[in-house]
Amino acid sequence: MTAATPGRSPSRKAAHALRHPAALVYLAVCAILLAWALAVTLADGTDESMAAVIPLLATAPVSLVLLVLPDHGSMLVAAVVLGALANALIIGLCARALRRGDSAN
Repeated sequence: MTAATPGRSPSRKAAHALRHPAALVYLAVCAILLAWALAVTLADGTDESMAAVIPLLATAPVSLVLLVLPDHGSMLVAAVVLGALANALIIGLCARALRRGDSAN
């Protein structure tokens, strides 16, 4: 069964797209940025750290939409994680579509 098979469920298509190397690299970079931002913020202690802006921008636009969640540290993590997953899914789907287009020629 190929990725272009119409009978494949959306969850299987999403899982297949998230396993693409480009999507995995993007997720790894986002995880590193989030870990760095959390470490810098916790080490600062003055509550003036702007380090959280970097992972938010790396996972935009979904993470920026989710910033309307209640003001809590865990909501920042949730926004970055959901934004990274959404963007990785799009990256994986686009990369697979481009690869299928190359093999058709």
